[in-house]
Amino acid sequence: MSLSQIKNVVTTSIKTQSGLFRLLHTSTAYQKCQSGRYRITPKRDFPLTYEMANPPHQIAHRKSWNSWNTSNLEGGLRASETAVEDMFIRKFMVGTWHSLFVSEVIIKRQHNIIRIAGIIRRSIGTRKMYFLIGYTEEFLSFWLQCPIKLELQTVADRRDVVFKYI
Repeated sequence: MSLSQIKNVVTTSIKTQSGLFRLLHTSTAYQKCQSGRYRITPKRDFPLTYEMANPPHQIAHRKSWNSWNTSNLEGGLRASETAVEDMFIRKFMVGTWHSLFVSEVIIKRQHNIIRIAGIIRRSIGTRKMYFLIGYTEEFLSFWLQCPIKLELQTVADRRDVVFKYI
């Protein structure tokens, strides 16, 4: 049987009643998981923190979640509101503490208290840092109608949190 005869047989066998063709993929499946992973640079000079260095399938083994709440459980209330509030908190923190965060913003919800954790650089004065802590806690408490507590740790340089270079 020649190639054109095989093509005709396959074409006629996959025709539907309306005269349209169904798509038939004959190539092998290319199942490469790439999301959440960082590409290696030619000079291997891109810094990764410990959080960034672990792939997504290591969550709960070597890596933790960035939001801790129980509203995403089955029957949990306010799942969508919690996700929107978490995004608002992250955007507010990055905007208020401009270029000071060297890690991700971790949000922990416990009863009605929201604790926000992260690692920041020691590039501003102590008075300004205490002002920003009070400012952030007051404004977020007012907007979210619950107590907010910041748990920040400081490092001298951004390179102190680098886990590896890729």
